[in-house]
Amino acid sequence: MASAFGRGAVRRLGALPAYAWLLLFLLLPLGSLLIEVAIESEALLASLRDDALLGPAAWNTLLLGAGTATLSLIAGAPLARAVARLSERKRQLMLVLLGVPLTFSGLVIAYGFILAFGRAGFITQLLAVLGADPAVAGQWIYSTSGLAFAYGYYLIPRVALIMVPLFANLDRRPYDAALTLGAPPWRAWLDTDFRELAPSFAAIWCLIAAVAMGTYGTALALAGTQINILPLLIYLKISDGSGDFPMAAALSLLLLGMCVLVLAAGELATRGRDRLQVTH
Repeated sequence: MASAFGRGAVRRLGALPAYAWLLLFLLLPLGSLLIEVAIESEALLASLRDDALLGPAAWNTLLLGAGTATLSLIAGAPLARAVARLSERKRQLMLVLLGVPLTFSGLVIAYGFILAFGRAGFITQLLAVLGADPAVAGQWIYSTSGLAFAYGYYLIPRVALIMVPLFANLDRRPYDAALTLGAPPWRAWLDTDFRELAPSFAAIWCLIAAVAMGTYGTALALAGTQINILPLLIYLKISDGSGDFPMAAALSLLLLGMCVLVLAAGELATRGRDRLQVTH
């Protein structure tokens, strides 16, 4: 019994660093934001109501998250399926290569896309040779859709890394049985693999959408404040001459709430799958 008690104490004490990290870097900053908003609540309500940039920024943030998540899932799922079918040695090599884009900072990624797709970028100059206007073609990367495209550089590999174990451990017997019974490959995949993985797809989509909505460094380095999204609007409120910290705190809580709702939707999708598996 003493040894069992000792192991329990070790487990509880071992969690203390995690609790301290949670307190210092989540609860205390969140509490300071709540206090800041509570002190200036009446003035903030009027400022939020009168801010012409807030509504478009929130809408653009949702569009950015949805577009990035859709692009990342469409490109990452087939990539993960292909990697999962490789031999063990080739699969490990591909997993290492997929992890390389995740090591770059947002600043490096932004400058890379500017050099490739900016007004004087390599791809833009190739399009100019084909007759495109470089001023028009080079402007696209600084838009919301261009930012979603840039986010895909490191979010597509992230989706693939998450989904490789799903495809590797997927039971292929239902898919093979559907093919044997005469179903075309696309219909067999929809009725077997997709039905099994759909909740995971939804959860991953929500995770990537929340990451894209809250990402700040790449957007700032790529477009400055040309794109009206909530992370850059928060930066604008802090960096201008007035330093409107209460407004920035309110916008931060708004962005946090949006991301939490998106993540909660993904959690509900996986719980729905678990309930169906229990009932069956």
